[in-house]
Amino acid sequence: MSELHDLTATDQLAALRAGEIGPVDLAKHYLDRIARLDGGLGAFVEVTADAALARAASLGGREPEGALWGLPFADKDLVPRAGVPTRFGSRLHREHIPDATADQAAVLDEAGGVSLGKTNTPEFGLTGYTETQIAPPARDPWNTANGAGGSSGGAATAGAAGLLPLAPASHGGGAIRIPAATVGVVGIKPSRGRVPFASGQDSPGGLSVAGPIARTVADAALLLDVQVAGRSHPFATAALGAGPFVDAVTDGAASLRVGVTTVSPWDDADDIRLDPDAARAVEVAAGLLTDAGSAVDAFDWRPHGYAELFMTLWRTSAARMALTDAELDLVEPITAWLVREGRRLTGVQVLDALAAAAVFERDTISAFAPFDAVLTPALALPPQPIGWFDASDAARSFSQQVRYAPYSSFVNVAGLPAIVVPVTVDGTGHPVSVQLIGRPGGEAAIIALAATLEERRGPLPHPPAWRA
Repeated sequence: MSELHDLTATDQLAALRAGEIGPVDLAKHYLDRIARLDGGLGAFVEVTADAALARAASLGGREPEGALWGLPFADKDLVPRAGVPTRFGSRLHREHIPDATADQAAVLDEAGGVSLGKTNTPEFGLTGYTETQIAPPARDPWNTANGAGGSSGGAATAGAAGLLPLAPASHGGGAIRIPAATVGVVGIKPSRGRVPFASGQDSPGGLSVAGPIARTVADAALLLDVQVAGRSHPFATAALGAGPFVDAVTDGAASLRVGVTTVSPWDDADDIRLDPDAARAVEVAAGLLTDAGSAVDAFDWRPHGYAELFMTLWRTSAARMALTDAELDLVEPITAWLVREGRRLTGVQVLDALAAAAVFERDTISAFAPFDAVLTPALALPPQPIGWFDASDAARSFSQQVRYAPYSSFVNVAGLPAIVVPVTVDGTGHPVSVQLIGRPGGEAAIIALAATLEERRGPLPHPPAWRA
């Protein structure tokens, strides 16, 4: 017998609007699943059941209004919500309760959504895995001995395990795509300048953007449209093109040209080894898109000098955090290392890295220009056990993150849109994902291609928690 979480977010929304289910019933369904299952998954760091039910009850007395009317979601624990503990994954903020709600949360409220709490994230969102000093780790629902990736690890776990229909997330170097690919859901990194309240325009190197995580391409596009439409754009430049991106789900892949590469910009700086299942997923995806009418071609991409510029930008971002020397003794080793290394950089080194990033952006866009999208692996390695990333040796941990996900951060540096979508399963039945990278402002094309992959690959299994 099917249950409410068996429905896609789009179908749940349709049932809400038709009066077939009510906002309170849907919120209770997910809150019950969270209460029963999340102890072994680590998706949530705060559950606001009373506030969620009150919010759902207030919606139930009105006519359906808003793109997410009555649909549950949860805020990432980097996003302040008034009156709700917001810890940023750090023991420094264990008792922090903000007075104001950030735009990233407010726009979903205004669209009629119902927040159920806060999803797990690593300290200040700085790592590609979600293991902190203040909460249990976010786990892969397919094998809970493994981590869920990061930094939006809790959001991805919640989606994969059926604890949420969709989730907002944020992204500086792979924080949406890494966990989404790790647990086998869909994640979209928008173009720089696409989402007004987290456009990337106000971060070093333009890295940090917001985007959606969901179980289907259509659901992810639905949430992206809400994020895009939630505010006017506060910068002089914005991403090319416009939504609604959910319309692209039905556009199909015919006549689109796709380039294929397994090269990463880290290949000349670290020991990048592509897992056979990841390579096979790319081959299968290329075949499915060819069958759908896309022109799919391998191409030779040879980027150089990327590692140094990205490491400088990432350390620069960390150096901006207002942490005292005493506080640096209390944060996690990798946080302290990134901040201290960032503060040792000279102004010239930072400016040189920003200039190198601009060259890399232009060169990458030029190299990818013949294609509507570029297909790559989503991850180089399969999900890794909790504790695999070195908790004490920060430099080693950074290298491990590079080897796990070498195809992520360069897309942020180039400002391009990207989507990860599962297409195959490995020998254990775990989904394996690929990545599609679009042209500047090219979200519609990659959404259309990802939806085609989703349709042609057929249904995938659910993790054990799904039926619990």
